[in-house]
Amino acid sequence: MDHTAALVSLATAVPPHQFRQNEVMEAARVVLAPRFPQFDTMASLFANTGIRARYGVKPIEWYMERRGWPERTEAYLAGAEALFVEATNKALAQADLRADEIDTIVSVSSTGIATPTLEARVAGRMGFRSDVSRVPVFGLGCAGGVSGLSIAARLAQARPGTNVLFVTFELCTLAVRHDELSKANIVALSLFGDGAAAAILRAGDGGATRVEATGEKLWPDTLDIMGWSVDPEGFGVIFQRTIPDFVTENMGPAVNEILGNMKLSATDVDRFVCHPGGAKVITALERALSIGQGTLDHEREIIADYGNMSAPTVLFVLERARARGLPPRSVLTALGPGFTAACVSLRHAA
Repeated sequence: MDHTAALVSLATAVPPHQFRQNEVMEAARVVLAPRFPQFDTMASLFANTGIRARYGVKPIEWYMERRGWPERTEAYLAGAEALFVEATNKALAQADLRADEIDTIVSVSSTGIATPTLEARVAGRMGFRSDVSRVPVFGLGCAGGVSGLSIAARLAQARPGTNVLFVTFELCTLAVRHDELSKANIVALSLFGDGAAAAILRAGDGGATRVEATGEKLWPDTLDIMGWSVDPEGFGVIFQRTIPDFVTENMGPAVNEILGNMKLSATDVDRFVCHPGGAKVITALERALSIGQGTLDHEREIIADYGNMSAPTVLFVLERARARGLPPRSVLTALGPGFTAACVSLRHAA
């Protein structure tokens, strides 16, 4: 019997407030320009992202007031719970399952802190069993969609026949800062949105799309490339401007190494499904993976429609790819703090 994990269902969710990119730029100008005259020299970043719209858990006016940890945390808990419930209910409906049929929950988020964690907070409302296994994960950042799917698949494979729910939810907009005009902060303002994705995996009983293999690459001495700083105001984004160049130079060899450990090569891959960090990163990925410019079309569409939602974003890309028809073998890729690359190989039977 094949005990690889099947992707039984996949669903996504976004919060109710949509922001057009020009709205965000004008709001940022109102808040920042009076105190930072050099704002207009960086405003072009908003026009160069390829983003048309994004979603946030609060109306845009909320972000125009300075917020501290208590307000950010309150907004995170309320918004994350709502997204968790919506995405999970969609995934359960697709799989024709009830919440009390879930055996394990893997929840991944890096944009807020909750103890008890989110799956415990919504357990009563959702109807999860009291003996459900809980695996909350913090700190994977943009790699969390792929790394979390990998964790969930391995847990499903270890216990064939059980249902593993994987949920990732990120509220990136809550990290907006009024107190600094660094390029990293402006990039974050121009790029990030909120969203969630949920998937159900099960091993042992077939399935059209299966997790074939997983792998990761952690580069040494790269802690300062991406992450959070933490201070009394909240999270502060750490972004090195060299990320696209790093991707161009290092992602290809890393993916080849990971594929080699899977007993595969790049020629075995019909389609890469990538976390679209931004327009420059998408272009860098196409170069690094030696695929034609414009090949990552789903990635560009998702970044245009939703912005960078961190961990869930690659699953939005996968959802779109599934809707349009997956080829026999796809490889999901994402990069995140560490600095790390994560890959999941999917086999699909038409």
